[in-house]
Amino acid sequence: MSNEGKKYKCEICGNVVQLIVDGGGELVCCGEPMQETNE
Repeated sequence: MSNEGKKYKCEICGNVVQLIVDGGGELVCCGEPMQETNE
């Protein structure tokens, strides 16, 4: 299943990103993995 279009949030600083192209790997912000969100 593709993650394209999903949004991810940093629990530390609050940054939110939307994945446009799923190139694999892990989204990281502030040294921690970002969590999927519905915001």
